[in-house]
Amino acid sequence: MKLLRTAALALVTCGALSACTNPYDPGQRALGGGAIGAGAGAAIGGLAGGGRGALAGALLGGAVGAVGGAATTPTPPPPTYYQAPPPTYYQAPPQQSPYRY
Repeated sequence: MKLLRTAALALVTCGALSACTNPYDPGQRALGGGAIGAGAGAAIGGLAGGGRGALAGALLGGAVGAVGGAATTPTPPPPTYYQAPPPTYYQAPPQQSPYRY
């Protein structure tokens, strides 16, 4: 039960902190990719080789994740500027003269 509570708390914390980044900043993407890579590498290395395998997996996974995160940074979208409607949009239609010529 304690393990389930700890895992749920870790999942909620990761979800809450995942919205606190700028997806167009290469530095933040490198940190996020490095953290995800280190965690995955440590888990895989720990399953495959024990304590030293977890350390090696964390180092290698962190490095690959950081490089991958920085390399896959998308370009930011172009800024959107407010444009006023065309001048004819608000003009009243021409009035006909009551006098006939």
